[in-house]
Amino acid sequence: MAYEFEGKTESEAIEHAVESLGMEQSKFDVEVLDQQSGFLGMNRKVRIRVHLHGDAGAAPAEASPARTSATPEPTRPRTQSSYQAEPENDFEHAIVDYLKTVTDMMGAPCSVQIMYREASKIGLRLDGAENGIIIGRKGQTLDALQTLVNIVGGRVGGDGIKVIVDSENYRGRREESLVRMAQQVADEVKESRSSRLLEPMNPFERRLIHTALNDITDIGTKSEGDGQYKQVRIFFRG
Repeated sequence: MAYEFEGKTESEAIEHAVESLGMEQSKFDVEVLDQQSGFLGMNRKVRIRVHLHGDAGAAPAEASPARTSATPEPTRPRTQSSYQAEPENDFEHAIVDYLKTVTDMMGAPCSVQIMYREASKIGLRLDGAENGIIIGRKGQTLDALQTLVNIVGGRVGGDGIKVIVDSENYRGRREESLVRMAQQVADEVKESRSSRLLEPMNPFERRLIHTALNDITDIGTKSEGDGQYKQVRIFFRG
């Protein structure tokens, strides 16, 4: 059974789940559905879906799906069995087997679960005893694995399907951290009427920064540098 909760942060949403369900966090898995952030962290909201373990028992009546979340289900076409689903076709078997083989060769063997399926995207989660190695410094190893598995996927019938690779919800936590940092820097830049150069980021992270600051008055952003990992400059343009 799955239930949805909201909070200003993921931790707060999980606290709401623990209190409402009357059970420890170890009794359920957490899936982050979406995150919304306003300027300087105002009006921030994180929505999670809680999946009870098989032995968790029934949740209290007040924790029914209709009671815990007035927000409609996300529109992306995930199947009912998409949470920790098994591979369904040759393409999915190929990318899952590839990641298992590569992580074994890295000395950090992982199980690979399908988190969700979409028309042009599939999400895979890697779980193992050495998740820190799999993620790497600022997610660079995870990015490399994602790049490699997308190349493999394109060769085994997955043209047009983007493979997203995650571990320990790193990408969700990283996105939240980057948006929070960018908003803080934007506030400092606006006050000092100067500019700041952020750390090197991959294309997705840079787009996240540009989007997060796009509607802030007197603040502009631009990417600088060469290669995949460029830096974003936040500047005052008043």
